[in-house]
Amino acid sequence: MSKAYLILENGKVFEGTFFGKVGKTVGEVVFNTGMVGYLETLTDKNNCGQIVVQTFPMIGNYGVISEDFQSESATVNGYVVREMCDKPSNFRCEGALEDYLVKEDVVGICGIDTRALTRVLREEGTMNGMITDCGDVTDEVLNEIKSFKIENPVKTATSENKEYSSPLAKTTIALFDFGTGKSVIDTLIHLDCNVKVFTASSTAEEILAAKPDGVLVSDGPGNPKDNTASIEEIKKLFDKKVPMFGIGLGHQLMALASGADTFKLPYGHRGASGPCKNLDTGVLSIITQNHGYCVARENLPDGMEVSFENANDKTIEGLKYTNAPAFSAQFRPDSGTSPTGEKSLYVNFIELCKEVNFNAVK
Repeated sequence: MSKAYLILENGKVFEGTFFGKVGKTVGEVVFNTGMVGYLETLTDKNNCGQIVVQTFPMIGNYGVISEDFQSESATVNGYVVREMCDKPSNFRCEGALEDYLVKEDVVGICGIDTRALTRVLREEGTMNGMITDCGDVTDEVLNEIKSFKIENPVKTATSENKEYSSPLAKTTIALFDFGTGKSVIDTLIHLDCNVKVFTASSTAEEILAAKPDGVLVSDGPGNPKDNTASIEEIKKLFDKKVPMFGIGLGHQLMALASGADTFKLPYGHRGASGPCKNLDTGVLSIITQNHGYCVARENLPDGMEVSFENANDKTIEGLKYTNAPAFSAQFRPDSGTSPTGEKSLYVNFIELCKEVNFNAVK
């Protein structure tokens, strides 16, 4: 394997070797603390434009399993690991990770000290970086790195209007799609819902014309404040009192539509080991999350209450609305019930839809 270098915009350089595609790539460097789930990470649309660093020391040990993909192709700009496993072992394995990265044109670097790299990102904050075959830090290179910006990622991440049917469907959910993963649709179908997917450029009128029982505002990539047109459409959905559930970016967009503010976290929350407290029950759960922005706790408008908070930094992980049949979560809701007996937020949403009965003749 040939030498590769990760150059950060602060001028620090990490030397390793290429794996996956050999070439040059620039992106926002972020770290993910998940011990498993690298296939979900590579195909998560939330990671558009990012060079993802895996903090777990060995990646690729169960190979490639297409069933675990969250989208049809890899979404990351680059991939960074400590050690790459070239002999995967799993009964579902369809091939080696490196071969997949080559196929998907993902530039990767391995053999670097990812612990030291993560410390830099934690202490100095998320920053841009470049994976390249030359470690010379010139003004030209630094200017190229610093000038990188993730442009309109939702436009790339959103899908076309689609419909998915469940054989035992009792509820119809409109999915306002800003870059959702496959698991969200699979969960709704498993819970006996028909799912009508609407692209991010859809209007409230188009969504309501489908006569859904509720609207799920999906997760997705980028700065929530960039989605000004969609925020206005969500305001209209609030005005119509249709049941709504927001996840990730959708949680942030619903908050902005209601008059709250958002801000960028220093290095984000990305991984499967975040402690989250339910403020209604006091129950602490370990959650999966992948976000770089957060709803500001200060000056929350009337009609909004914090329902979940991050147990580490006390940032908002969930909101409930007292002036509308709506709630949201920053984290990824589970698809079943927790060991503590708490219901899945998906189940809570479906029960809310049935209780409101939005399409009933008044």
